[in-house]
Amino acid sequence: MADVTIEVDHLARIEGHGDLHLCIENGEVTECNLTVVEPARLFESMVVGRYFEEVPYIASRICGICSSSHVVTDILAIEHIFNVEVTERTNTLRELLVYGSYLQNHATHLFVFGAPDFLGYESVFPLAQTNKELFDHALQLKALGNELCTTVGGRSVHPITAVVGGFTSEPSSEDFLALADKLEAMIPFTEESVDLFAGFEALPLQTEGDFLAMVEPGAYPVCTSQNALFVRSDQEFSCQEVQEVIEEFSQDHSAAFLACNRATKKPYMTAALARINASWSNLGKTARFASAKAGLRPPELNPMANNLAQAVELVDVLERCAELCRNLAEPSFGGSSLPVEFEIQAGYGVGFTEAPRGSLFHCLELDENGRVVKASIITPTAQNLMNLEADMRQLAELMLERGASEDEIRLEAEKLVRAYDPCLSCSVH
Repeated sequence: MADVTIEVDHLARIEGHGDLHLCIENGEVTECNLTVVEPARLFESMVVGRYFEEVPYIASRICGICSSSHVVTDILAIEHIFNVEVTERTNTLRELLVYGSYLQNHATHLFVFGAPDFLGYESVFPLAQTNKELFDHALQLKALGNELCTTVGGRSVHPITAVVGGFTSEPSSEDFLALADKLEAMIPFTEESVDLFAGFEALPLQTEGDFLAMVEPGAYPVCTSQNALFVRSDQEFSCQEVQEVIEEFSQDHSAAFLACNRATKKPYMTAALARINASWSNLGKTARFASAKAGLRPPELNPMANNLAQAVELVDVLERCAELCRNLAEPSFGGSSLPVEFEIQAGYGVGFTEAPRGSLFHCLELDENGRVVKASIITPTAQNLMNLEADMRQLAELMLERGASEDEIRLEAEKLVRAYDPCLSCSVH
């Protein structure tokens, strides 16, 4: 191939705005940049001086899909500072709230953003004509995620019922049971979706980066553990140490922050695929069977398999949330979800959840009056960008070896970006 520069001035079918730049000279990739063009969003500065009760609701505006995760993550940081211990019922409601955003995000990403790449469409809309059943079920799944978030959190985005120490209100037993039925009814469709995405061909990439995910013995955790694991290096750490373990930095070609392991300076991926690699054996029975049938078992190093990992998680989320709803339908389960009493005090704390797109950390410092002195938000996409650029270079080199055309390289590069399911807006501090 002659010297060529591949430019994608606006990456379609992702959250946020970014450009792709690949420069090939003498058959070698000399530049590979994913440029995030969005301006600074200043959410960390925005909360400085604010009373702790306001912070989760301000931070939730970072993202319209992961807003539940941002609320819960901030609450966990504040509770660490105040030494708050919540009930099992409160933790279960928080899990449902976070899982609701999984249904919202994964359904949107897989069927609206990802699937057209493999079905030969430029957008999702032709699916309404060629496969109306798939299109309709995908919309129903997204709507079910909205309903779950609304029922538990009071709104489909930016939930309002979750507060420090508990919940201001919760659904009735009848609401929980009705949700459980709806969740279980969607499981067959998500099992078929796993088969669908397993059938899509993907380049045989093998990321050289690590994987980062929340871990907890015997669990597939999303908000109930403080421990994170670098899977390939087997480095486990407490989320309270995150700023000593993860290094964020900026680069001239992008407005986004990037991240690496501070000790090794190596990049990593945090996403559904990271969770599968970390906790595959703790998936629910149906999801684990679907995953094994599809050939997705750890160690899985192909970043393109993140699409399949999200499809497997949809099966797991539906089965798991149905069980959680049936537990919560029993008024005696897990104590009360009403906010527990606590004392305001100064301190530093980190909240940690698995947002749909990967590990999310909120670092907060409060003064003795409960007002924010300093805040830092480490989002999944900011953590993923360094590894994504490394995988992009590997993809381009592989395509060159195969004698691919410029258009073929461009298409596969866009597929890889979308497989990471980035939220470029969230990567900008």
